[in-house]
Amino acid sequence: MQLPNSISLSATPGQGAVLLFTGLPGAGKSTLSQCLHAHLVAQGHATALLDGDVLRRGLCADLGFSEADRDENVRRAAEVARLMAANGLVVLLALIAPLARQRTLLRERVGAPFLEVWCAAPLAACEARDPKGLYARARAGTLPGLTGVDAPYETPQQPELALPTDRLDQDACLQQLLALLAQHLPHLAGPARRP
Repeated sequence: MQLPNSISLSATPGQGAVLLFTGLPGAGKSTLSQCLHAHLVAQGHATALLDGDVLRRGLCADLGFSEADRDENVRRAAEVARLMAANGLVVLLALIAPLARQRTLLRERVGAPFLEVWCAAPLAACEARDPKGLYARARAGTLPGLTGVDAPYETPQQPELALPTDRLDQDACLQQLLALLAQHLPHLAGPARRP
């Protein structure tokens, strides 16, 4: 009996990478990672989008928001991203990862090229946007432990890119993201080469 050829998720083996989009709730992490994902897919690149909210509904549904649970949430996200990057995928990870040590853990665990993108909107701008009503709930006392309100967010000290998402529109942010890729991951700068 002949076994079928193995199926690979990788369009370009060995060319995986992880881009972490970090920032306060409402800073634009999900929006920008989705925008870049759509662009890369249109160019034929093998990509995966991992959103913290989606992970919380599935893989991390058993976790709360204690410091230990937040650490475990980041650890699980890092392991999934690492496996995907090892298979040649460009992983766009939208995750608050509020503490510097959590972002360090991500960088160390991934092992593949890792770029940290800080969606650097200030708290006032994020609270004004409040797309999911989280800040309103936190201020009303019905959502304790919200990052930026009564849980800390440690400002990234050396991200590969800081995007002032309160001042730049989506297109301007995308252009800066593409420039970052051209600098650090030049194989993603244009359409994917087909074998």
